[in-house]
Amino acid sequence: MKNRNYRAVRGGGTIGLMAKKETAAQRAEGIIAKLRALSKPENLIGMARYGIVPKNGLGVSIPHLRSIAKECGKNHALAQKLWASGIHDVRILAALVDEPEKVSPAQMDRWVKTFYSWDVCDQVCGNLFDKTPYAYDKARVWRRDPREYVKRAGFVLMAVLAVHDKRADDAQFIEFLPMIREGAEDGRNFVKKAVNWALRQIGKRNPALRKKALALAAELAASPDAAPRWVGRGALRELKSISLGGGK
Repeated sequence: MKNRNYRAVRGGGTIGLMAKKETAAQRAEGIIAKLRALSKPENLIGMARYGIVPKNGLGVSIPHLRSIAKECGKNHALAQKLWASGIHDVRILAALVDEPEKVSPAQMDRWVKTFYSWDVCDQVCGNLFDKTPYAYDKARVWRRDPREYVKRAGFVLMAVLAVHDKRADDAQFIEFLPMIREGAEDGRNFVKKAVNWALRQIGKRNPALRKKALALAAELAASPDAAPRWVGRGALRELKSISLGGGK
């Protein structure tokens, strides 16, 4: 038998064929080759206009990455190999195929410290980290980190948890509000945008949280300092423009 993808199997007096199982490394190799074939360097120019400057990027669109992730299925070992490639697009794919229940706090800390771009940060937090049992703890810890994208990840987790965790009670998000007040003092672009996002998403969760988020937004909007004022005004504009129905 010359086909290397199969081997002979003897059992019960019969001989069949069994496909050789690819290792995670071999699968990752093939997937990366496919992504390289889909590479669109011209997309990298467009990404730069949105503040995304990929290191080792391919310019593959998010819809393409989601489609490939569906083909791959969930696979923790494969995700680790994809992440290890260091390729911008491939790392986003890694977050899409990883299995949240197999992600450890140590893995989250390893990955977050390599963030250098807001899109990788947001895609990993919104597609993987928020589904782990450690998401709330990491939000609390990372929001104090001095590194811009680690700190951003803390506030992004607050935002995406407010959207995705339908079973969480209000107390979990009320706890985030003083952290948001403190985080609003950070004038770095990608931090303050995440702080604003977290406040808006918490306020959009239900009428009771909207009331609390509006009160904080008004407080921040009245600040003499530019960063909290920007966060507060942006949240006020959005939260005043929506209707969430009756009180809770």
